[in-house]
Amino acid sequence: MYLSVIVPAFNEEKKIEKNIEKYNNYLKQQKYSYEIIIVNDGSLDNTKKNIENIIRKNSKVKLINLKKNYGKGYAVKEGMLKAQGDFHLFLDADNSTSIEHLNKAMPLLLKKEDIVIGSRSSFDHQNSKVILSQPFWRVFLGKIGNFLIRILFKIKIRDTQCGFKIFSSSISQKIFSNLTINRWLFDLEIIVLAKKYGVKINIIPVEWKNDKDSKLKLKEYFYSFLELLHIKYNLMFKKY
Repeated sequence: MYLSVIVPAFNEEKKIEKNIEKYNNYLKQQKYSYEIIIVNDGSLDNTKKNIENIIRKNSKVKLINLKKNYGKGYAVKEGMLKAQGDFHLFLDADNSTSIEHLNKAMPLLLKKEDIVIGSRSSFDHQNSKVILSQPFWRVFLGKIGNFLIRILFKIKIRDTQCGFKIFSSSISQKIFSNLTINRWLFDLEIIVLAKKYGVKINIIPVEWKNDKDSKLKLKEYFYSFLELLHIKYNLMFKKY
């Protein structure tokens, strides 16, 4: 199998069927084999039921069902470690970064690059574009977080959090088997680990639109700050 697509989902009953259909319609037009792994992260609504409806119609779709909510990082890790493809892509269930960005990533995959990530920041790529922005308070806190990341980890990438990242299977196994962050800053930990292992990160520009139903609340930024300190601690004391 060539490509595994991992989609973490938490309380996505309104969108999961429509967006998985979009992902599948794109993938079935490609010349390579694929699977779609949806990781239900302890949803409290009808997300699991709707995923099961998808599976009845499409043998390419698989479900990993987590009994309780562990966090996006944990859900992505579960999917990545069970993926069967030569390359593993994770993207969000809300389709904020469309799967069509694979058109830009594929030339890099054909060159056997190990990591390709999407970026919404024009500092990372001049063609990146935010079509529908986040609320001001989230943009402001995001800039503060990015400043701290650059200071603490000497990382030049401005957009560490974009939900569109692809890995070769060997690098996916190496990175995700060592991932410790279960929630929002797992994206940063991925980049920190890649840097530690000396793996080149290739950046493609994405067009991104904010999901107005986003579940990221103000308190999550406090937890993300604790995760930031946790990653720094792991580096300083050689826990990786």
